[in-house]
Amino acid sequence: MSSTLVALLVAASLMGGALLGLALQSVLPEHHLGADSKEVVRLAGGITATVSALVLSLLIASANSSFNTQRQEVQTIAARIIGLDDTLAVYGPEAGRARGLLRRTVDAAVARIWHEDGLPAGPQHTFRASGAGDDLHVAIEALSAGGEVQTAVRAQALAAMGELMQTRLLLFEQADNTVPAPLLAILVAWLTAIFASFGLFAPRNPTVIAALLVSVLSVAAAVFLMYELDGPFTGLMKLSSAPLRDALPPLGE
Repeated sequence: MSSTLVALLVAASLMGGALLGLALQSVLPEHHLGADSKEVVRLAGGITATVSALVLSLLIASANSSFNTQRQEVQTIAARIIGLDDTLAVYGPEAGRARGLLRRTVDAAVARIWHEDGLPAGPQHTFRASGAGDDLHVAIEALSAGGEVQTAVRAQALAAMGELMQTRLLLFEQADNTVPAPLLAILVAWLTAIFASFGLFAPRNPTVIAALLVSVLSVAAAVFLMYELDGPFTGLMKLSSAPLRDALPPLGE
């Protein structure tokens, strides 16, 4: 589900709660809307609002942490790609095929991570190593050691390849959404009840409706931000693929 759709559903739920509260004013008996009742509802709404704000802030912080972690991993992958290419270049012309395969591996990784390979955005599919990645590993393994220097460089290239694949696998494993749907549903239920309490004692005039609408949109925007941060490879706030694409030109040269 897209972040925009989630935010719209949240806004509809909260505004519906506020309108329900306004409608209940003409249904409930007068003694249910007295000063004592208003005070109790205000206190209950304040407690619920505090808990809701805490949960929402924790969810946003978790999504932001996941976003920053995956951005660092993309940069780490780019750095290791360049480092692996430099290592293969030191090995000599015999590593030319491996360097060409490294370029293909980067192309395949960018397509899969940023959903440029035809797979739909959303929950990640089961990770499978690409054919280019397998071929690259085999090509490095097949390099013949012509001396102590090449033996050491080959071992270094294999170690760098292992680190690169491990980081890439970690990136795929962490790409799933970190916002639990049941927790979000409970949060929206709390917020809907809060807005219903707002409407229960609010006067019916355009100023009140506008104030409630602004509050609803503010909460919906926070949920939108949370979902955008939780999906770093799709949406308006997706991570740039520039670190990996910028690593492409030197490869094989």
